[in-house]
Amino acid sequence: MSASTGICVTGGAGYIGSHACYALGVEGRPPLVVDNLVTGHRAAVRWGPLAHIDLRDTTQLTHALWQHKTRTVLHFAASAYVGDSMQDPISYYDNNVCGMISLLQACLAAGVRHFILSSSCATYGIPQTIPITETTSQRPISPYGQSKLICENILRDAAGQAGMDFAILRYFNAAGADPSGALCEEHSPETHLIPRALAATCPQGEPLALFGTDYDTADGTCVRDYIHVSDLVRGHLMALAHLEKFGGSLVLNLGSGRGVSNMQIIQVVEEVTGAEVKVRKAPRRQGDPPSLIADINQAREILGFEPNHSDIHTIIADAARSFGLLKVQNAKSA
Repeated sequence: MSASTGICVTGGAGYIGSHACYALGVEGRPPLVVDNLVTGHRAAVRWGPLAHIDLRDTTQLTHALWQHKTRTVLHFAASAYVGDSMQDPISYYDNNVCGMISLLQACLAAGVRHFILSSSCATYGIPQTIPITETTSQRPISPYGQSKLICENILRDAAGQAGMDFAILRYFNAAGADPSGALCEEHSPETHLIPRALAATCPQGEPLALFGTDYDTADGTCVRDYIHVSDLVRGHLMALAHLEKFGGSLVLNLGSGRGVSNMQIIQVVEEVTGAEVKVRKAPRRQGDPPSLIADINQAREILGFEPNHSDIHTIIADAARSFGLLKVQNAKSA
């Protein structure tokens, strides 16, 4: 194992986790990656050693954290698909909640001092007002959102007992890819709208299933707040710096503060790629709120966070570039 930097990234073989590992590696702080590789990609683990462990194996996990002299955990490992959670809720509670309990047991045994939790806007359910602040009532409408809310509460209680500082970061829709091309927006299975829309521009690609066109929104499709994955990761590193300076625990939204509809995503994908997105209209998915847009003023005030790369054209252009789908005129100017 390489020299310890005291940082562990769970789910570091996944989409957001691997981007976090890349950013930490650039800073000269390569983390220990803990991942069971069920949905992650071994090839994405390039900026630190891999411990191939399921989070629910508390004994192995504790040993890995001790061996790495871990002081900080960034926890990305979770099942994260709203629709799947509606079909198989038990597996979501098992993986997300039981995994969280095991991880915190290992953290307490290993003396971890800082914990950053990947939480979700899904904990808010269908908000009464938009934009959503950190004090908006949390009434999740999916097992995924419920599992994330449970994890937030477990973390608060465990951290209070152990004197561990924490940051709970509630993501809105992470999208895009690092502009360097080191990583792409890749999920297993692929359920995210932007990569699915990009795939639907290819001759061999399946039509994009557009779930719901009768929402109470301007064009009838869901509205979401998209944050560039590089901005999201930068928010984590800013939260980490805050904790390391003993700035106190945090609960923050991370988004762009802007809403984009599913139909607008399709239009921008067509502009960026120069190709038509094949679309198949489908019924609404259970558990999908009409609109989710973040209020990010707290992140601005406390961390100085700004979503500098999160305009939707940049997000989609970076995702398209990572898949080789950026049309020539955009590629020359990007």
